Amino acid sequence: MRLEQIINLPVIDTERFTLRPLRKSDAGLLELYSSDERIARSTTSIPHPLPPGTTEAFIARVTADDRREDVWVLDGSAHGHAELLGVIGLTCIERGQAEIGYWIAPAFWNTGYASQAVNALIDANPKVCKTIFAEVFQDNPASARVLTNAGFEYIGDAESFSVARDATVATWTYIRKMDEA
Repeated sequence: MRLEQIINLPVIDTERFTLRPLRKSDAGLLELYSSDERIARSTTSIPHPLPPGTTEAFIARVTADDRREDVWVLDGSAHGHAELLGVIGLTCIERGQAEIGYWIAPAFWNTGYASQAVNALIDANPKVCKTIFAEVFQDNPASARVLTNAGFEYIGDAESFSVARDATVATWTYIRKMDEA
């Protein structure tokens, strides 16, 4: 008998989906969506085409005990929606700071899921962050609107390498200072 390791992350309920820890059984849908060129090109780290084993390696990395990144799935199954709508994560930068990243499967774009997920994670603040950063490619204004609508402030332009594009791409950088508890 094999038991799947349970990650110690909070489950966060919203009106239309639940943010829950990523699990091995998500591999099929995660691979289906992340292999879409539109998703890969909107991230810095997802290659396109997606090489075999990439999804399993990602799941192993973000579910390891020594992980730096916590990842949640937007799971709509309890609300009559798809089991995997997208993913959202927080990567520790240093004490009290993290970077947020997210993507929504193309079938669910323009539904408000990204905004609701970012706001839910910010409200829960599971890492008790004082500051959260975000970076989006400048050719993705919809993602920038998600951040500004969640209270992030634009702090400048930068560049990041995109594996899928095999190029350095212009970005906008955002910051959200969290309310003191």
